[in-house]
Amino acid sequence: MPVIRHQQNRRTETPNAVMTTLASPTQGGATLSVWGVDMRPGQAGPPHAFDVDQVWTVLSGGATVELGGETFTVGPGDTVVMPADARRRLRSDPQTGLGAIVAAPAGGRAYAVAGPIDVAPECAVRDGDKLVPAWVV
Repeated sequence: MPVIRHQQNRRTETPNAVMTTLASPTQGGATLSVWGVDMRPGQAGPPHAFDVDQVWTVLSGGATVELGGETFTVGPGDTVVMPADARRRLRSDPQTGLGAIVAAPAGGRAYAVAGPIDVAPECAVRDGDKLVPAWVV
């Protein structure tokens, strides 16, 4: 069983968050991608969807989650199951930010649901109209 040491974790920074890859196909040979998300207070990701399910567990801080037409407020210990193809948007708590762990099938692709997702080339690989984020490969 491979052990991925802390210093081997891969870090990807976007304007909205820092994702730290803990396991993925290229990091430990995993069939699941597992990553940490750290968002500064008041940050918001773009409205988007993924073509795979994701499971988010809040470790610290909190967020407002828009998911499939509903809005939830979550805090430490809460877990959000995000179904594939559901429109989503996270906004970190304006005072505390957000720290979370996410797990999803490897190779999941994000796509825009309202306007393009503007991502730096080092943060994702384009696959047609979809993006493969660097932290899931």
